[in-house]
Parts: sequence; C-alpha cells; structure tokens
Amino acid sequence: MEFLLKTRLNGVFAMTGHLHEKPELLSDRNLYKFIWVRQGSLYMEIDHVGTQLQTDELVSLSALHHVDKLKAEGEYLALLFNSNFYCIYGHDNAASCNGFLFHGSSHLLRLMLSPAETQRLEHIAETLSEECTVRDNLQEEMLRMQLKHFIITVTRMARQRLEGGREQENGFDIIRQFYVLVDKHFKEKKRVQDYADMLYRSPKTLSNLFARYGLGSPLRIIHERVDAEARRLLLYTSKSAKEISEILGFEDLATFSRFFRKMNGRSISDYRRES
Repeated sequence: MEFLLKTRLNGVFAMTGHLHEKPELLSDRNLYKFIWVRQGSLYMEIDHVGTQLQTDELVSLSALHHVDKLKAEGEYLALLFNSNFYCIYGHDNAASCNGFLFHGSSHLLRLMLSPAETQRLEHIAETLSEECTVRDNLQEEMLRMQLKHFIITVTRMARQRLEGGREQENGFDIIRQFYVLVDKHFKEKKRVQDYADMLYRSPKTLSNLFARYGLGSPLRIIHERVDAEARRLLLYTSKSAKEISEILGFEDLATFSRFFRKMNGRSISDYRRES
C-alpha cells in the first residue's frame, strides 16, 4: 500500500513500503515514524548510526531523528505522520506514548514482535489500508482513529516488556514523564536533582526505579539526550562548536568539548570531519 494524505490544516499521514524511494518523506523533519520489517531485513542510518532491523522487528522514531540510506532486502511497512495530523501531546492521556515511543534520545525503542503481536498489528495495518482506498469526508478521521489504535497497541506491547502488574504501572508513568521533562528542559537542566524535584521524587528513588526496569541511569539518559542534540547540530547545521555549546547551555566551549569527547570518544572537530 502506497498512500499519502495532506490535510487542509497541513496534516500529513503516509503509509508506504518504499520509504527508501521517497526522498520527500525522508527529508521532512516533522514526521514521526514507525518502521516495521515484515519479512527479510532493512538497513538504515539513524542520526548517522547504522541500524539493522530483522523480520518482525519494529522501531519508533520521533521527528527529531534523521533517517537515511535505507536498504531493504524484503518487505517492510512505514507509517509516518506529523503533529498536525495526530498530536502525541494532545492525545497523551489516551495513548501514553509521548516520552516512551517518541523522544529525542539516541536510545531507540526496538520491539521484536511475537507471532500474536504481529497478527494484531497486521489487522490494524489491513484496516488502515482499506481506509486509504475510501474517498469521502470521513476518511481523515477514520485514518486518525486507526493510527491511534496502532500507537496504543505498540505502547501496550512495549509496556508489557517493562512491567508486570499495577504496581509497576506507576513506575512506568514516572519513567515516561522523566523522558518528557528531559526532552523539554535538557538545554538548561542537566542534573538528576532538577528532574527529581519536578517529579516530586528523590534522585535515589529515580535511580532505583530505572535500575529496576533495566534502563540506563537517569543521569545517563540526560547526557544521551544532550549528546544526541549536539551530534544533530554538528551534522545538520553550519553552527560553530561555540554556538552549539551556548545553545546546549554549557558554561563554555571547553566544558562542552570535554563532555562530547567523553560521550563519543573523539573530538568535536574529528566527529564533524569524519561523519
């Protein structure tokens, strides 16, 4: 199924199995993406980092992630949409995906689907395909409803890998809120204490919670978000290292340089030259 809808309010929804042949979609920096390999494998670079997906593997990407150099050996499905079509912030209470499926960190959510999970998503994808062929004034809303169904289903699948009961659900929501807050404040707030205060928790409570879920430490997540933004600015803008250090809230270029080398194992100039 190849489908692209552009609404009167600048909403975009696309469903394609040939994203690697759609430069206009790959270059659109406002699109959230689900990429799901149904058979075979798919190679792509996400923020210049090579990623290989296999059969029944699915990845969700925020609008901040740059995707290119796709090479497909098999069959895959990509669902793409912007905030004008489906706002993950406006629907967050219903879908609970913001900060979980979609965040700006370079740490990706990758799901290896079970046969039962694949069947559930296949059913939704089939319904989406059917709606793509209907040309009436209800099509846009029907597509939005089915996209929401897809998002909620993937969120549930991902949550099941983390939690085991009602008690764990509260922990999941705290983690999700932490990611949301980091995405919003990482340029000016780089201490775990800052986010612990906003969540009315202690830094130790957050650290223990993330450890229980098998996630990186809260400080590591903050650092990864800052580093992801630094690498994007270095790769996709002409801003100087000094300008980037100021944008990211570092006190001076030397501090930023030390941070970048610690995170990436090479200097800022080497990274820009070699990437």
